[in-house]
Amino acid sequence: MGALSYVFMLTILCCSFLIHNVAFAADYGSALTKSILFFEGQRSGKLPPNQRVQWRGDSALTDGQSAGVDLVGGYYDAGDNLKLGFPFAFTMTMLSWSTIEFEDKLTEKNELDNALSAIKWGTDYFIKAHTEPNVLYGEVGEPDSDHQCWQRPEDMTTPRDAYKIDEQNPGSDLAAETAAAFAAASIAFKTADPNYSSTLQLHAVQLFDFAKNHQGSYSDSISAARKVYSSSGYKDELLWAAAWLYRATELKTYLDYLGQASDTGGVRSTFSWDDKFTGAQLLVAKLLLDGKVDSSGVWAQFKSEGEDYICSLAGKGTRNVAKTPAGLFWFLPDNNSQYVTSATFLMSVYAKYLTEKGSSSLQCNGGAITPSDLQSLVKAQVDYLLGSNPKGLSYMVGYGPNYPQQIHHRAASIVSIKEDATPVTCKGGFDQWFNRNAPNPNVLEGAVVSTDGNDNYNDDKNNYQTAEPSTVVNGPLVGVLAYLA
Repeated sequence: MGALSYVFMLTILCCSFLIHNVAFAADYGSALTKSILFFEGQRSGKLPPNQRVQWRGDSALTDGQSAGVDLVGGYYDAGDNLKLGFPFAFTMTMLSWSTIEFEDKLTEKNELDNALSAIKWGTDYFIKAHTEPNVLYGEVGEPDSDHQCWQRPEDMTTPRDAYKIDEQNPGSDLAAETAAAFAAASIAFKTADPNYSSTLQLHAVQLFDFAKNHQGSYSDSISAARKVYSSSGYKDELLWAAAWLYRATELKTYLDYLGQASDTGGVRSTFSWDDKFTGAQLLVAKLLLDGKVDSSGVWAQFKSEGEDYICSLAGKGTRNVAKTPAGLFWFLPDNNSQYVTSATFLMSVYAKYLTEKGSSSLQCNGGAITPSDLQSLVKAQVDYLLGSNPKGLSYMVGYGPNYPQQIHHRAASIVSIKEDATPVTCKGGFDQWFNRNAPNPNVLEGAVVSTDGNDNYNDDKNNYQTAEPSTVVNGPLVGVLAYLA
C-alpha cells in the first residue's frame, strides 16, 4: 500500500470512529415526549377527546362484565391485547417515581401534565379493579386464546375473562405492587390534585394490609398469569410497598415493617417487574442519607446492598453486569431493554440523591464513582438505545431517521380501524397482516425494542423476544430521559 493510500485509509477509519463515538447527539427532549406518548398507543377502553395517538380507537368496552364489575380502561401490556396487573402496577410505580424525582425537568419540557395523565389512566383502572379492601382484579384476557389470534384491540373476539385475588386466593406480590403504585402516584398527585392523592393513598393502605395479612403468590391464585408473568416471590414487593407507603404517609408502622426485615434481598442481578429488592434498598438508602434512620444494622444493610448493585452497573461491584460487545448492559434475552431502562433509572436517581446530599462519590469495591460518572454511564446506555450502536438503529420507534419498521405489535401492524373499519378476524389477521413483509401501517411512537446479546436486531414480527415493546420498558425510561434532557 502506498503512503498516500495508507494516510487515506487512516483518515477514513478516524472519521468513522469519530462519527460513531463523538458526533452522536441525542435529542433527549424529543425522546422524552415519545416515551410518554407511547402509553397513549397502549390505552384500552374509551379513549378521551384529547387522545393524541389518532390511529387507535375505543376497545374492550365490556371488560369485567363477565364478573359483574367495570374493568374498562387501563393499558395493554405489550404487543398483545392482555391487561396484566402485575407488570402493569410496576410500570405505574416506576412512572410515578419518574415523575416525583424529575418533576422540575418534566415541567421544563412541558411534559408534566402528560406524565400525570399517563399515570391517572393507570390508577383510575386500579381503583375500579380494587372492588373491596381484600379483592383485586389482576388480569383481563387469557394468554392462550389471545396469542392464537392476530387482531387489533378494536376488533377483539377473544374471551375477556377477569381474574382476581381475594382472602381465599391471595396474591401478596400483586396486592403489594399495586399498593406501591397507589402510594407513589399519591405523591405524584399531591400538589396537582390533593383529593385524588388522598383517594390513592387510601387504596394503598388497604392493599398493603391485604398483602401482609393474607400471604401467597398471585400466580398460584391466577393460574393464567403463570404463562406470562409468573412471580418468583413476594417478600420484595412487601418491602417495596412499605418503603413507598412510608414515603407517602411518614407513618411509623411502615418504617417499623422495614426495620424488622429478616431478608433485605442481598445484591440482586436485576431490578424488574418481578424483583423489587434493589428499588426498596435504594429507597431505604435515601432515608439514611436524609437522616431519617440511623446508619447501622438493617438500615446499613439495605443501603450497602443497593449501592453494590449501582457499583456493579459501573463495573466496580462484587458481581458486575455483563455487556454486549458494543457496551449495552446485557441481562436476559427476552426484552433486555426493560432491564436496561430500570437499571439506568436507579443510577440516575442515586446520582441525584448523592448530589443533593453533597456526596462527592460512592465508594465501591473497585474504587469510587461520582454522580457525574453515573450520569455519563446512563447517557452512554441511553445513547445506544437511541442510535449510537453498531447498526446505527434507534431502538425507539419513531425516533431518528432509522428505526424498526415491523415490531411485534398487533395494533401497530394492522391498518387503523379509522382508515378501514372492515373487521380483522382472529386467524385472518395472521395471513393479512402478521405475515406481510412490509412496514407496519401505524408508527407506535416511543415503543422501545431490544437488541440481542451481540448487538444484532432482526426487524421481523416473528421476533417477539426482541421486537415486542412493553409498558414496563417505558415507566422508568421517562425518568431517565427527563434526567438527561
